[in-house]
Amino acid sequence: MEKMPFVDQPAALTQMNSTIAVQSDWRHKLPVLTGSGVTLRELRLSDAPILFAMLSTEEVARFISPPPTSVEGFQRFIAWTHSERSAGRYLCFGIVPDGMDAAVGLFQVRQAAPDFESAEWGFALGSPYWGTGLFTAGAQLVLDFSFDVIGVHRLEARAAVQNGRGNGALRKIGALQEGILRRSFLRNGAYLDQVLWAIVATDRQSLRSAGSPSVH
Repeated sequence: MEKMPFVDQPAALTQMNSTIAVQSDWRHKLPVLTGSGVTLRELRLSDAPILFAMLSTEEVARFISPPPTSVEGFQRFIAWTHSERSAGRYLCFGIVPDGMDAAVGLFQVRQAAPDFESAEWGFALGSPYWGTGLFTAGAQLVLDFSFDVIGVHRLEARAAVQNGRGNGALRKIGALQEGILRRSFLRNGAYLDQVLWAIVATDRQSLRSAGSPSVH
């Protein structure tokens, strides 16, 4: 999720309806996506406290763009995600494990070219849920939504070379390593090399034809 936006700017905060309805036009409101053990939905202001707790730890934050430093900062970020989604430039799904109501992580997708022909995606997940299958199930839902609904042709991701868990997760879901972006990510005063990963529409079709696991 490196270099993906965590915007913490003053914004008018309004109470969001807690019921997220399925909509054919994602710019109006994100649909609810369900998979094995996980639900992906639009972020709510009420998610801010647990997102702050989950994503601000050193083990989670060390390889991502600096997250907001307060619950209020996460509330402003959540309000910003709704605004950018309405503008059709960006979307953000909260990751909700079965049996819970609040999001413990998120997936972001932002356009890198007009009309999402190319896009970049990133993710962050609270460390108690690492290795549980939650990422894999959620990632398949995001991939299906990106290629089948938004119409993305090419989806890119970046991960620091030192981020073994993130690189392994991207490889596991079928992303292909395309190269190394030298000294491309500034974190804690040091520039880190990043691995550039990509999935294109034909890759996704081939994975499906080969029987790659898909979540519905």
